[in-house]
Amino acid sequence: MSAIRIEGLQKNYGGVRAVDGLNLSVEEGAIFGFLGPNGAGKTTTIRLLTGLAHPSGGQAWVAGASLGDSRKVAGRIGYLPEEPAFYTWMSPLEFLDHVGRLFGLSSAARKARAMELLEMAGLAQVRKRRIAGFSRGMRQRLGLAQALVNRPEVLLLDEPVSALDPAGRKEVLEMIGGLRGQCTVFMSTHILSDVERTCDTVGIINHGKLVVEAKQQELLARYTLPVFELECDPGQEAALRALVDALSGCSWVTKTSLEGNVARILVKNVTGDRPILLGAVVRSGLALRRFEIVTPSLEDVFLRLVEQDGKAVQP
Repeated sequence: MSAIRIEGLQKNYGGVRAVDGLNLSVEEGAIFGFLGPNGAGKTTTIRLLTGLAHPSGGQAWVAGASLGDSRKVAGRIGYLPEEPAFYTWMSPLEFLDHVGRLFGLSSAARKARAMELLEMAGLAQVRKRRIAGFSRGMRQRLGLAQALVNRPEVLLLDEPVSALDPAGRKEVLEMIGGLRGQCTVFMSTHILSDVERTCDTVGIINHGKLVVEAKQQELLARYTLPVFELECDPGQEAALRALVDALSGCSWVTKTSLEGNVARILVKNVTGDRPILLGAVVRSGLALRRFEIVTPSLEDVFLRLVEQDGKAVQP
């Protein structure tokens, strides 16, 4: 089942097409990382899914409700904008009670839900303090708590940690990770390490179009390059340099690089060339500390795909 289904979605602002025929499907229960460079269309897509903007074309469904049925959509989603706003004279307890009233919860249900969420957000001890004195990280955690008041089926987060310091990012990401299995999380961001740490599924958007969508591990496996990394013991740098020079002239080696005591060897075929490379190392007499096939990071994949897509759209 799809928690979010998007078909040919478009949004125009004058002569600019911010979202250009987007097609996307997000499984129920996934923590979905919606990646893209600045201006790729991430925020516009989320605004369309929340009903804060109206599409110029195409259609989408969120938690089974069509975007045309805004009342149904609003009742089934939670939303945290990049910079959440609060009534800063209120306390967190008062604010969450206010949000609960908007969703029609009873007094007892509001109180229980507010305390549950404040505990989850690590704000129970400051529940009666004024929000005006909160740090950015505390406000972001409170914003995430308010987005969960109605127990949404789909939680939409727009750049939830982009302006936080490392400690604040860690706290918010742990809170997001703790939602796995409770609802579907759709998180837009350009911070690749956060997606790599938190999300199980990734979609990459550029110029308003989907470039790729896959499980994170499938994506990394799909774009693995046949690269070996060799790290020698201290004092062996000269021998390593000689080995790299020798390998650079071999027909089965595509590219070599050397930085300090670490060499990277790009080959044509991992399985077939590994024993040949090992044989060359043994013959060189080089003492290695590490010999491994390099696994790409999500950043490697992202930059490669966005660069390819950028070339594809050039006139």
